[in-house]
Amino acid sequence: MRIIVFGGDGFCGWPASLHLSDLGHEVMIADNLSRRAIDEELGAESLTPIASIADRLAAWREVSGREIAFRDVDLAADYDALLTALEEFRPDAVVHFAEQRAAPYSMKDAGHKRYTVDNNVRATHNLLAAIVESGLDVHVVHLGTMGVYGYGTAGMQIPEGYLDVQVTTPDGETIDQQILYPSNPGSVYHMTKVLDQHLFAFYAKNDRLRVTDLHQGIIWGTNTTQTSLDERLVNRFDYDGDYGTVLNRFLVEAAVGYPLTVHGTGGQTRAFIHIQDMVRCVQIAIENPPEAGDRVKIFNQMTETHRVRDLAAQIAEITGARVELTPNPRQESAENELHVVNRSFLDLGLEPTRLSEGLLREVEETAGRYRDRVDLERIPSRSLWTSRQAPGVPPSAPVPVA
Repeated sequence: MRIIVFGGDGFCGWPASLHLSDLGHEVMIADNLSRRAIDEELGAESLTPIASIADRLAAWREVSGREIAFRDVDLAADYDALLTALEEFRPDAVVHFAEQRAAPYSMKDAGHKRYTVDNNVRATHNLLAAIVESGLDVHVVHLGTMGVYGYGTAGMQIPEGYLDVQVTTPDGETIDQQILYPSNPGSVYHMTKVLDQHLFAFYAKNDRLRVTDLHQGIIWGTNTTQTSLDERLVNRFDYDGDYGTVLNRFLVEAAVGYPLTVHGTGGQTRAFIHIQDMVRCVQIAIENPPEAGDRVKIFNQMTETHRVRDLAAQIAEITGARVELTPNPRQESAENELHVVNRSFLDLGLEPTRLSEGLLREVEETAGRYRDRVDLERIPSRSLWTSRQAPGVPPSAPVPVA
């Protein structure tokens, strides 16, 4: 197949691009390299040293014998370049990673909120409009988030996108329907993914576009089979307060002797998936597209759930690190349950990579190997969800554990 990976230089896009190329697909990466620019803005770097996109692609050509094309395309700002890329490459599928992906970054201030909405929503709508204008039959696979659901489940399992409801008519007749599961975004970033859902639903209905939306949990881990082949192919490993995912951040903190910073009570339950499973899920989604005219196909892309404080305790036991509670910068419940249906990927052959001590040690080794690159000033989360939170207190200033 011919596949364009939009945002293919990023944390998810790069390993997904290599995985799809390794399967024999003809892959093009389209990216404006904005994630690298955000590193410069924040004064932060990936824990792992990231080669230039040219060196990455050259390394992949050397180790695999396969070519991945590259175009510098800003999906949100350059519609004509996007349309040209589609018309010239004529993809069978596109994978849409080209959105600002960090909730804390989206909540830093009004400017970052506006950027996240402008970039993410325009990128998605431009892509859908361009596919319609091109006249091509293209399957869109989009990386969404479990965060569209919110984190309160009222004791029920969150279904894969659609909720069964019964509507009673004025004459007393009961009608069964399915609706999108009610959204409850917890940040501006998550809100943009909710808006994406509605754009997909409209274009699937109105223009018969084939769309798969992957509601993904938090990724943990560093490398995939392909990114491990050469140092120049190594994936990003973010640990800073804006982009560092919680498990990877804990492991970096342990490696440098920094307290494991647990926000609030640590009673937040989150969904997780290993990065190798993420690329496999993208593959499965591409191989199982909806038909033209079908509603959007929605997968819950996660493999397990954990409370944040339980993860911190497990890592503390392995590494000897200490755990410290910090004021929670987020506007969320102190405790929540999370029950999620994820049958679709399992039924299609996904064999989940479960969190285990061995795998944690693998990531810990990566953190330890590059510990000299850690900037301790970048670890705390400094983005507050509201102006009312913890006035005068740095969001991640450690406080004693009760």
